[in-house]
Amino acid sequence: MPWKVVSTMSQRQEFVALATQDGANIAQLARRFGVSRPTAYKWLARQQSGGIAVLADRSRRPKSSPAKSTDATERLVLEARDLHPVWGARKLRQFLIGKGHTLPAISTVNEILRRHQRLGPRAGVTRDCQRFEHPSPNDLWQMDFKGHVGMTDNRRCHPLTVLDDHSRYALGIVACLNETFETVQQSLTAIFRRYGMPARMLMDNGPPWGDQVNQPLTVCTIWLIRLGIRINHGRPYHPQTQGKDERFHRTLKAEVLERHTLTGIADAQRQFDVWKIVYNTERPHQALDDATPVTRYRSSPRSYPETLPPIEYDSTDIIRQVQSSGRITHERRDYRLSKALVGQDVALRPTAEGLLGVWFGCQRLGTLDPDQGVLIRRWSEDANRATTATT
Repeated sequence: MPWKVVSTMSQRQEFVALATQDGANIAQLARRFGVSRPTAYKWLARQQSGGIAVLADRSRRPKSSPAKSTDATERLVLEARDLHPVWGARKLRQFLIGKGHTLPAISTVNEILRRHQRLGPRAGVTRDCQRFEHPSPNDLWQMDFKGHVGMTDNRRCHPLTVLDDHSRYALGIVACLNETFETVQQSLTAIFRRYGMPARMLMDNGPPWGDQVNQPLTVCTIWLIRLGIRINHGRPYHPQTQGKDERFHRTLKAEVLERHTLTGIADAQRQFDVWKIVYNTERPHQALDDATPVTRYRSSPRSYPETLPPIEYDSTDIIRQVQSSGRITHERRDYRLSKALVGQDVALRPTAEGLLGVWFGCQRLGTLDPDQGVLIRRWSEDANRATTATT
């Protein structure tokens, strides 16, 4: 059986004493003492060369370690960790390489962190996922409010985030005092003026861009469609439809909200602005093969119009104006659309199935159901097919 540590030296001394007697059977003694024959002969050789004291355990540390990390490398890693305390070895290594430094393997960087007790708790096991991203920047932007957080002035901050689906570039992290349409419109206008406009935007079903499931059209989405931006809503109760923005919120929470106290809305915006630069230009993103979002993003060629353009339809379209009840009339039948469209013109166009599709500007709202007198909504299905994967 294995020897206890406290009796190791006495056992070795006894073994050597018996093994050096005339006629001793070394192999038999080795079996009885539970050691291998090479170990037995090693002990005998040590005893013959230096006495009983040399039977103590010898250090296994190599005399030289040419591959050992230099003190300068360790300082670099630890300083980067202090600067970004929630980043792991992979991100820290890529971050420093991007600064022009030569770094050892990820496992070595992780060992430096472990040796200096800079590792946080191990993350839980994550399941594999199939990632999807749109092929070009500005094909799709994801937008959502991060759950509101308290500030020391006894008010609540509602971070509004806008993320480019292709590059994960953070277009906006806006510190808001509420979640009204006026606040969203003001924030998006500033973002559109700086980066241009996307082809499409994805958001959940809550206000101000949705009224739960039954009314996906609101004043906010009508404004966006008037700008020529197509709208998609995620599947109800499926936040993974906006997986990239949801994951972005986790990172925002870990790297900003849990590390800093927000004293007021102006301070919150300063914190967000500083971190936005780090996230976009310095923080390696694993889903981008450790590139930074700025290397994948370019601004949109679609400039923001300061005057809302009129909606134009084809000459072959059947035009109907939405009445005060939120309905339109076609061939003596009333169809319920949405009160958000009151006073707006919509277009009816034949579909391949022989029905009539309903369009508002660039947005297809659905298909008229002549049997029930309602609009069969189709447009959210496009979002579900295109955005179900996570970041």
